[in-house]
Amino acid sequence: AVVSTQSTGNNVMIWTDGETTPLHALIEHTAAVKALAWSPTSKNLLASGGGTQDRQICFWNATHGTLQHSVDTGSQVSSILWSKKTKELVTGHGYSQNQLTVWKYPTMTRLAELTGHQDRVLQLAMSPDGSTVVSLGADEALRLWKIFDCETETKTKRSEKARATSSKLSMHCR
Repeated sequence: AVVSTQSTGNNVMIWTDGETTPLHALIEHTAAVKALAWSPTSKNLLASGGGTQDRQICFWNATHGTLQHSVDTGSQVSSILWSKKTKELVTGHGYSQNQLTVWKYPTMTRLAELTGHQDRVLQLAMSPDGSTVVSLGADEALRLWKIFDCETETKTKRSEKARATSSKLSMHCR
């Protein structure tokens, strides 16, 4: 088994089962690594997201420990989820828009910018059927976003539909 870990030391470590030293130390980020997600379709593809000073999503070949490519998102990347149905991913962000962004992989074309949180997005999770994403923000709000239900939607329609179907569950999550 291969495992990845992130740190506030700007590194991503790739570990193999039973080893006490990492297989690879991935050091391209310039700020704390805030998010990690393995691709569901490519067993050696790992995405990592950097903090406020970095703002990058990096895509790694975990087998070889090499950076495949990266993209500057313009804001802190706090969470990453790969779609179960399409070659897309969703990222949660901090300052200044506190948004979710839907990306087409591997071109990293922005398909939608979803806003609604008043403070940075802390975490994302996906429904079992892969159609809905829940976001938790530092504003103590949970929001549900129906993002991946139709592969043929245009960028504009997807953005409008996701915004229209966003639901705020609670103002206080304590």
